[in-house]
Amino acid sequence: MVSSFQRLLSPPSQSFFLFGPRSVGKSHWLKKHYPDAAWFDLLENRLYLELSRDPQLLESKVGNRPPNTWICIDEVQRVPDILNEVHRLIEKKKWKFALSGSSARKLKRGGANLLAGRAITKHMEGLVAEEMGKPFDLTEALKWGSLPLVVLNPAAATETLSAYVHTYIREEIKEEGLVRKTEPFLRFLEIAALLNGQQVNKENIAREAKVPRSTVDVYFSILEDTLLGNFLPAYRPEAKVREQVHPKFYWFDNGVARAAANLLYDPPDSLWLGHALETFFFHELRVYNHTQSKHRPIYFYRTGAGNEIDFLVETKKRTTSSKPHLVAIEVKHGPRWQRKWEAPMRSLAVSNKVKVERMFGVYQGKDSYHFDGIEILPVGSFLKKLYKGEVF
Repeated sequence: MVSSFQRLLSPPSQSFFLFGPRSVGKSHWLKKHYPDAAWFDLLENRLYLELSRDPQLLESKVGNRPPNTWICIDEVQRVPDILNEVHRLIEKKKWKFALSGSSARKLKRGGANLLAGRAITKHMEGLVAEEMGKPFDLTEALKWGSLPLVVLNPAAATETLSAYVHTYIREEIKEEGLVRKTEPFLRFLEIAALLNGQQVNKENIAREAKVPRSTVDVYFSILEDTLLGNFLPAYRPEAKVREQVHPKFYWFDNGVARAAANLLYDPPDSLWLGHALETFFFHELRVYNHTQSKHRPIYFYRTGAGNEIDFLVETKKRTTSSKPHLVAIEVKHGPRWQRKWEAPMRSLAVSNKVKVERMFGVYQGKDSYHFDGIEILPVGSFLKKLYKGEVF
């Protein structure tokens, strides 16, 4: 069962939003941790219509329950106006609400009442290695991603992922009217998936997708708001070399990216797997950062000469009296570590603009090394250090 995975996210004791892509296990997690809560699933059409017409029906449907009663509302973005009623009931009844959703777009665009600090925001993603435990297989994760249904039934991965993308297009895009025409968005979707883990040049994408540049901005905002992907910004330490500023875009799941790129029926090549490994690591870093309440900014670094560091974690902000502190991580899809891969990290470390606290090289070999301040680790060894709090 999906609920059998031990998720890293801790259940809050106060009202909260829980946002995450479809099928990552939000509903299972809520039912596990709040088993006595009153439950309202806004995907149920009758309930959706009732509460859309009259959100104040929520109070009567909950009934006469005592203060601190938990109420779970699933897919809350379908009825943004219900948040006004939730706000009132938090004040009047002292009830606690768990409000889950797969998109924040309608809430933000509609100017919905986000409860004015009376609810915190949590996020749930696909599974990470620490949550999968022994079944974790890096090769499979790079090919098929880490949606719980895919991990539990890998034999049906192709069908599951194909259906996932079609459901996303039907439910999130068509039914909510996020785009006027589906065909241009589908062209964009495939291009954006093919560029998973790469720098985004929106002018080039607009040309390939045959849409205006401004439309590409809208399309990327849809992917972000429906939680299908995240931008990774470039770090600019004010070094003397010219730095590239185009961000990278990473899909939230490698399997979903393959499906959107129409590559499910072709074996992934080495270039795709290299970007998939970076996508996997960005996912692990983001989930650790959120579930452990680190809240550290994550970047990549690339100079005009093309030298790149995959991930920089800023552990201390710049102040008037001190440099920013960073952890540098270089990830390579290969069984043998090459010393030349260390050069960008070493170059940044000697910069007088930043303080590089730790440097890691991660690869798919089996041996660990230590080369003059840089730890070289297999994937599994690095992840153990990460979840022990020994990376940042």
